[in-house]
Amino acid sequence: MSPRLIALAVAAAVLVLDQLTKWWALSADLPTSLIGDFLVLRLVRNPGAAFNSLQGSGVLIGVLAIAIVLILVRVSGSAEHRRESMVFGLIMGGAAGNLVDRIFRGDGFLDGAVIDWIDLWFIPTFNVADASLTVGAVLAVAVAFLTNTET
Repeated sequence: MSPRLIALAVAAAVLVLDQLTKWWALSADLPTSLIGDFLVLRLVRNPGAAFNSLQGSGVLIGVLAIAIVLILVRVSGSAEHRRESMVFGLIMGGAAGNLVDRIFRGDGFLDGAVIDWIDLWFIPTFNVADASLTVGAVLAVAVAFLTNTET
């Protein structure tokens, strides 16, 4: 499978999982505590960025997400290792998952609120797309380090 197809497959899987879990969160009877106050499933509509930062800047974030997805689709074809393709896919899928909310959950251009539903006591409420973006960013650093030590 080509590097771009791997990245797109990972991105599609993240996007589907993200949207399915958001659909579930919107229909569930939340909040519900899974582990005391440590892990609570809580519905939050977030007009800002990942982990509730940059509140009120949804349009800017949406435009950046579109640019990130387009750039990563383009550069994912030149990935030299499968792990790079997977990192591109995690970041693309996370950006696309929240972008779908911005497009379809608002009244105007990219002004929809992102659905967050996982509340860990030590970080703001987040969703699968946020987690994918974060894991993708951390893995990007690790992959860059591993790739540089292999040569």
